[in-house]
Amino acid sequence: MHHTYVGIDFATIAIFAFFGFFVMLILYLRREDRREGYPLEEDPSGRVRTNGGVLFTAPPKTFHQPYGWGDVTVPNGDRDRRPLTARRTSIVPGSPLEPTGNPMLAGVGPGSYAERARVPDVTIHGQPKIVPLRAAAGFFVAKGDPDPRGMRVIGTDGVAVGTVVDAWVDRVEVMIRYLEVSLGTSETTVLVPMTMAKINKSRRQVKVDAITAAQFADVPRLEQPDQITFYEEERVTAYYGAGFLYATPARSEPIL
Repeated sequence: MHHTYVGIDFATIAIFAFFGFFVMLILYLRREDRREGYPLEEDPSGRVRTNGGVLFTAPPKTFHQPYGWGDVTVPNGDRDRRPLTARRTSIVPGSPLEPTGNPMLAGVGPGSYAERARVPDVTIHGQPKIVPLRAAAGFFVAKGDPDPRGMRVIGTDGVAVGTVVDAWVDRVEVMIRYLEVSLGTSETTVLVPMTMAKINKSRRQVKVDAITAAQFADVPRLEQPDQITFYEEERVTAYYGAGFLYATPARSEPIL
């Protein structure tokens, strides 16, 4: 006599449940990670696609920001309206852009920047996070570390451009983010990202390989003397980033 047993295969159910969960997770992530990228624009034609379908278009979501920064709803109809001072090198999608004006300020390639909020990053207490040492009570350069203040600043062409007058410290990460440089005898100062500066303690100088001495004059300025906004951080960092490709004609040419 044969007996037939009817049961539940939990292993099979678990596999299908996992597969279903994984598919839903991917769809959710694709909707969310494209939230701020709408509308989508085709490179060759410039055609704008505002709807990617129910599976790929995220519904509007409103973010309530702290410290009185207001609310932000995405996706929205905001577009980057900046004039493009560059031309496409080909009609093929993804082709690089070639600057048509001053390549250091074109905002393309390594000099690209986003239109971030024009408010400073803040600490948990709502105070500006990145400030100069002159405004950061209790912060100082550790004993034994080279103090960049007073050091000469040298461009990639070996020409002196000015002197470091202060260091901007991150009060949360407890590290120097920028060096403030006085340009020659003028009262004009600009910031240099610490990651793009090389301190030579014995020579008492700071070498900046990103740009030449003359190009320091066009470094984006700050609106407030003792704070830097998200937008200004983008602009300053992008300018030095552009220098690694556009500072000199030789850098934008092929190696071979």
